[in-house]
Amino acid sequence: MGAAAQPNVVMDSLSSLEVPMVQPPPSSGLLADQPPPLPVLAVGQQFFLEANPSKCQFHLPHADDQVLYRVKTLILRPMSTGHAEKGDVDVQAANTNATPSGPDGALSEPLRLLGFLTAQPHLPLPSSAVRRISLGERGEVGRLSPPAAVGLLSSLSRRFTADMGTKRTVGIIAQVALLLFCSDGMSGEEVCDSPLVASLLPSSFRSSSQLSSSHAPVFAKLNRRDGAGGWSPLISDRYQWLEVDLGERTKITAVATQGRYGSSDWLTSYLLMFSDMGHNWKQYRQEDSTGSFTANTNADSVIQYKLQQSTIARFLRLIPLDWNPSGRIGLRLEAYGCSYPSDVVSFDGSSSGLEYRLNSGASQASIDVVHLNFKTLRNTGTLLQAEGHEGLTLSVELERGKLLLLLREGRTSSHDSQHIVTLGSLLDDQCWHAVTMERRGSHLNLTVDKHTERVQIPAEFSHWDIQKLSVGAAQNPVISKKSFHGCLENLLYNGHKMIELVRHSNPQVTVVGNVTFSCSESVSVAVTFPGPQSFLQLPGTTASSSEGMSVGFQLRTWNKAGLLLTFNLPQQGGVLWLYLSEARLRLQIHKGGKVLLELSAGAALNDGQWHSVELNSRRGRLTISVDTEEGDSTSASLSFPITVENHLFFGGCPAENDRQDCRNPFSVFQGCMRSLMLNNQRMDLIMVQQKQLGNYSNLQIDMCGIIDRCSPSRCEHGGRCSQSWTVFHCNCSHSGYSGATCHSSVYEQSCEAYKHNGNTSGHFYIDVDGSGPIKPQLVYCNMTEEKTWLVIQHNNTDLTRVRPSPGVNQQSVHFDYSSAEEQLLAVISQSDHCRQELSYHCKKSRLLNTPEGSPFSWWLGGPGPGRIQTYWGGAHPGSQQCACGLQGDCVDLQHYCNCDADRMEWTEDSGLLTHKESLPIRSLLLGDIHRPGSEGAYRVGPLQCHGDKNFWNAAFFDKETSYLHFPTFHAELSADISFLFKTTASSGVFLENLGIRDFIRIELSSSTKVVFSFDVGNGPLEVHVESSISLNDNRWHRVRAERNVKEASLQLDDLPVATQETPADGHFHLQLNSQLFIGGTASRQKGFQGCLRSLQLNGVTLDLEERAKITPGVQPGCPGHCSSYGSLCQNQGRCVERVKGFHCDCSLSAYTGVFCQTEVSASFKSGTSVSYTFKEPYELSRNSSAVPSSIYSDMTLRGENISLSFRTNQSPALLLYVSSHYREYMALLINKHDKLELRYKLDSNREAEVLKSSMRSLANGQLHTVTIRRLTDSLSVQIDQNPKEEFNLTVDGDFNAIKLLVLGRVHDSGDLDPDLARLASLGFTGCLSAVHFNTISPLKAALLHPDTSPVIINGPLSQSNCGSAASANPYAAENTHHLSDQSGSVGSGQPLVNAIRTDSALIGGVIAVVIFMVVTGLVIAARFLYRRKDTYQNQEVKGVKQEDSQDFPFSNQVDSQNLSTENPKEYFI
Repeated sequence: MGAAAQPNVVMDSLSSLEVPMVQPPPSSGLLADQPPPLPVLAVGQQFFLEANPSKCQFHLPHADDQVLYRVKTLILRPMSTGHAEKGDVDVQAANTNATPSGPDGALSEPLRLLGFLTAQPHLPLPSSAVRRISLGERGEVGRLSPPAAVGLLSSLSRRFTADMGTKRTVGIIAQVALLLFCSDGMSGEEVCDSPLVASLLPSSFRSSSQLSSSHAPVFAKLNRRDGAGGWSPLISDRYQWLEVDLGERTKITAVATQGRYGSSDWLTSYLLMFSDMGHNWKQYRQEDSTGSFTANTNADSVIQYKLQQSTIARFLRLIPLDWNPSGRIGLRLEAYGCSYPSDVVSFDGSSSGLEYRLNSGASQASIDVVHLNFKTLRNTGTLLQAEGHEGLTLSVELERGKLLLLLREGRTSSHDSQHIVTLGSLLDDQCWHAVTMERRGSHLNLTVDKHTERVQIPAEFSHWDIQKLSVGAAQNPVISKKSFHGCLENLLYNGHKMIELVRHSNPQVTVVGNVTFSCSESVSVAVTFPGPQSFLQLPGTTASSSEGMSVGFQLRTWNKAGLLLTFNLPQQGGVLWLYLSEARLRLQIHKGGKVLLELSAGAALNDGQWHSVELNSRRGRLTISVDTEEGDSTSASLSFPITVENHLFFGGCPAENDRQDCRNPFSVFQGCMRSLMLNNQRMDLIMVQQKQLGNYSNLQIDMCGIIDRCSPSRCEHGGRCSQSWTVFHCNCSHSGYSGATCHSSVYEQSCEAYKHNGNTSGHFYIDVDGSGPIKPQLVYCNMTEEKTWLVIQHNNTDLTRVRPSPGVNQQSVHFDYSSAEEQLLAVISQSDHCRQELSYHCKKSRLLNTPEGSPFSWWLGGPGPGRIQTYWGGAHPGSQQCACGLQGDCVDLQHYCNCDADRMEWTEDSGLLTHKESLPIRSLLLGDIHRPGSEGAYRVGPLQCHGDKNFWNAAFFDKETSYLHFPTFHAELSADISFLFKTTASSGVFLENLGIRDFIRIELSSSTKVVFSFDVGNGPLEVHVESSISLNDNRWHRVRAERNVKEASLQLDDLPVATQETPADGHFHLQLNSQLFIGGTASRQKGFQGCLRSLQLNGVTLDLEERAKITPGVQPGCPGHCSSYGSLCQNQGRCVERVKGFHCDCSLSAYTGVFCQTEVSASFKSGTSVSYTFKEPYELSRNSSAVPSSIYSDMTLRGENISLSFRTNQSPALLLYVSSHYREYMALLINKHDKLELRYKLDSNREAEVLKSSMRSLANGQLHTVTIRRLTDSLSVQIDQNPKEEFNLTVDGDFNAIKLLVLGRVHDSGDLDPDLARLASLGFTGCLSAVHFNTISPLKAALLHPDTSPVIINGPLSQSNCGSAASANPYAAENTHHLSDQSGSVGSGQPLVNAIRTDSALIGGVIAVVIFMVVTGLVIAARFLYRRKDTYQNQEVKGVKQEDSQDFPFSNQVDSQNLSTENPKEYFI
């Protein structure tokens, strides 16, 4: 009940349902003047009970806040006595936890129950009275509000059956989701729905006009037929209104409308306005809807709206917007509510106020609650100051129309105040605003109107007692600027009515200054310019030009630009424009297309505050001023007088202006104006409204309709909100999120997700909960061929020496991680497996001793500060052992750790901790370090995790009727949905959730189209994306949908995002109440057939697999990933399926890495040789060992596929040589002309055939790639990206019995021609990379599998990344994502490269070229120097942090992400 306001229309389909009523005995006075008794629910009804927790405090013992009862009969009836009839309150619980609270199954305290639960199947009813059930559109049943209990019925299902032949209740099953019983002293909310208009006198009604005396507003009472049957104005347009004076301020909770009786006159929509004075109207807006209300469809039906937020007002005004096009405006209305108690006090803004001093001896309450209502025209003032001991002061102040909560220590200046929170906006609108401040220790809640901020105040306030409460006056001018000027109402402190205490002269309350117990307000009539057709035309003045001219007004707007005022200058034939531009006030005088004068003043006038503007022309000077007291003014001399002889136009010009007396080259003004003055005479805007003065269009007179769309801000995750008059904007820069409201993360949720975008190892920002509250974090993703590791560092991963300190028996070490607490825990929870290395190197330093004794050392791990753990790396939790104890190989078998042997030589205990509940390691405490000779060193590695439970969570729907269901998707304001799907079907619904009228759905509408649709009350809205390829290709496709208060968006794969804007002032709360259907719909139509994976709603992954295990027609998991991700495997890498994912098999590739993308390169010197031996003939029949197929190959070849990359300055140079057992060979070389040359000798009796490429300058130190293909006598050569060159051999034969493949220097050159033998003896100096010969990769075998491969290495061979194109820049830094970068590469998951290109590097390169060209000897010297740097260091060795002793043998281990590959700084020039 209390949900969004809906028309309370009786459902025709249920109007014929008659059920017996239970009525109280006549003697009862308990429910006097209460609503009629509730109906007894009929046989077989199924429904839910819901309670509003705000009515009374109630806590359920179950984690899910639900207790399910199964009862045979539920009878709802008011209680008349303190005793229930026997059997009426018997409860049969559906589970053992929900037990009855009274003896024999009877609920205790039956007096407080509104209804009874009975288990008796045949309960005679005491009355045969019959009443029909009237159901609201949201399923509301009756009104449940007795004096001593609260129970709310809602979500009544539409399953109604009744036994119409008996007046007995035969049996019913109820599922009670929440049944709320309040304790003593907690009364239910007072019923506030009495008719307010029906009994009013005729003088209480006013209107803009009336068609006749019988159409007067007095006849506009609901269901009345006198007069003409309602009110109708003289003209039906949007400037008409009907006003009702309720006589005093009243609480209004609902409104209802009817058309004019017996006519075709009714409204279809209207605006609702409220006021206290009959001026300064405030438009009512539903929390989740437009400002307009949908009205009637005929003249007789009653449409009632319950206001979501009740309002307090004396005057009600209804403004028609639309009406029956076949009739005219016709209206009857009613308002519902109750009396409103009001205790008012007024302060004059000088020094008036109230002081409430608490008794010093009285015990202070543990909770302080202050409540008040206020209204003011000033945007600054002190509302409340609470002062405690030692000058600790808490202050609530109004500043620039916002409410600030400030803390001060002592009587310091205002600059020393600690600003805690800001809440509210535009609070100087002369309307009532409610403020509640509740403090519980150091926790404080501040509520302004409907918005609450929960804050933590400093610890010194946790035991702070209020000694004095000051209201209104700034008691200390040093610390507060201004006193409050305005009215306060219903001021309460811990339940004490302070204004009432003042009236009764209570000595605890002191009145300061001029305080009155009424609220006298000055009337300031404002006018709102809402849109492009708005303007206000006022007549000019007849004053003589010698007296000058002045125009003044106040403005309030969010827009930076707009015309404020214009009028013609007939005597000069010019025009004056006063306008806003870039939020500054500007004035221009034009004549004949030329600017005669231009002035500007003020700044930031679009801040939503009231600003005064004055235009004065006196004695030959023209002056414009902004905020005269503290603002800016500019003036200039004029050679002609400024007068207004015709009209002034404010805000804009009429749409049709044939006379050209108003021209507007600027945008129209959208905002408010008030206090319009012309020559010091106030312009009466009420006369304008009554058409007695001037003219206007599309204005809202006597109100300022400004709305602060940034309070509260709809921008999430720290996005900065800005606004214009009609819309707001979110600046998401540097937030890590994107979208109209900064809702969706631009980062992936895991390293696993980055891998499947094709990324390799590097630093990445991950957002573990997507659009959730946890911020992105920077991690290292180590993507290996087998697993993808996520690595989180802490402040000390080095091997660190521990030495005893005098008087210290233990040493404690704490580890601070690079990720925040919630980020760490989320990563661990989301990962399949986590580990962390823990090692201790010891010399005469014991570790754990024995499992029976107390450990000398331990560590803390797990959430928060961690829990004490007494086992070591490699052992099991709770074992108090180390890895050697588990394996039984400790140095002393009497102990379970090597260190516990207590020996004088160095040893160690190390291993991996893999129990996720104990990770990460928070701190380490080492105990046995104080004895003479004790030494130790510890190392705690980074946290490493792999696997993503969410990314691979999948389900397979094998037929259209199968589906999974989950609880309702709660996404009232914003929702993001993402998932992957693959299917062979052409259509199907992925997801659907329904409400009463609202819904949300994502579906595959055709084989190429995905549709995202929803309805939040404005009608269905649809966003779709069309793909150029079929989506039913059984490959994974990714869908991302987002809906927020500004727009809806949909993205499919990497296609452009489709967006659809939502109405600016439309509904924005999505209200769903059914189950969430996945893979199907509630109607079981158009179900989805195929796989869904990684389904996330607002960053939360739905566990499809677990739900699929218990759901027929749905299978957990979904295999077959290579069809989608196989293209990521490069360079002949082969995609291999896994249950969760895939991996690239690089055994047939010359490359390595997670995608076979990393070249295997080596730096060669002149003496380096890599010889790969093919199988001998007798070995062909043998069983080879299980080694990669890239290592062995057959011996006789009909053709070759050869590829390699090289970089050298040597010419001539032999790149590759293959020999055979029959004196045949093949050689690839660079000849003395820097050209590529290929020599084939396939017949030992003939000379070798020489094939030369036309490409020149290959020995230029740049990287070149060569690909050679031979099939019998046909051969092709391709160098880099140049066109292929085709050759033909004269010998059409096989390359028989190949024996040896050599890279670098050939030591056995007996079979070579003399010139080739000389070249082979020189060796090769340079870089070779990605060498591939048919199915083998000899260089890869030599570097990565030297022990298991048939390779022989002679001379220096160092692995390098010289074969990478990136190695051309020897200063390339590591790849890292940065939060500040919001480029497209961030969203696509590509690492951002921070390449450091210094000027010195460029200059060095130039100098090297000059030296090469001028002095050959220096070139040779440079070669010699760089040869000394040819050894590649695979790991960097770091020493321990503290001083090392000579006998300390352990070096620090470096993490995998810190491994670097040396880039040679000289390319063998």
